[in-house]
Amino acid sequence: MSKLLMIVGSTRPARAADLVVPWLTSRARAHDGFEVELADLRDWPLPIFGEHRGTVGDLDDPTYSEPIVRAWNEKVKQSDAFIVVTPEYNHSIPGGLKNAIDSVWLSFGFRNKPVAVLGYSNGIGAGIRAIEHLAQVFVEAEAVPLRNTVVLPFVNTAFGEEGEPVDPATDISLQVMLDDLAWWSAALDKARAAGELPPGSLRARAALAAART
Repeated sequence: MSKLLMIVGSTRPARAADLVVPWLTSRARAHDGFEVELADLRDWPLPIFGEHRGTVGDLDDPTYSEPIVRAWNEKVKQSDAFIVVTPEYNHSIPGGLKNAIDSVWLSFGFRNKPVAVLGYSNGIGAGIRAIEHLAQVFVEAEAVPLRNTVVLPFVNTAFGEEGEPVDPATDISLQVMLDDLAWWSAALDKARAAGELPPGSLRARAALAAART
């Protein structure tokens, strides 16, 4: 069973994510493809990314500049698949979420693993531009961002009194996304077990060094 890490990208007080996460968590846990864990970035007060070769210690077993950075890298590395829950800030993602992704450094924790995204907003936009931006970010992290997402416009009225979505299309889109995520997670887990190429940046650096000798 795939280890699914659900990352809550907003840390604001009174955030709308708190309307979304209970429903998302219950549906993910009901799916037979995942062992689900929640990573709320409120509980991960990571420092602004500033790691470099002098802060990580042993490159084969990095300690990083602070224990929380190492723990975050280990948490991501141990996971097989991800769902990111994000609002949209100025046509992009929250700074804390970008920092959390950037902080996964040298461990290549997102590499060759699927990432699905749920976006929401108080208006009609539903976080689509944040979702599109996240796809670019995760491609650079060598993850596999999925095409099928969940978008929640007018999120403050998207759920009824019992926490269930008022629009049946919301549950349907989530089921499609979860099924896709489970399929990709199983496929990529098998591929990783068969052997992975070293990260492209390391291969390019090694080839360039060899060419110059």
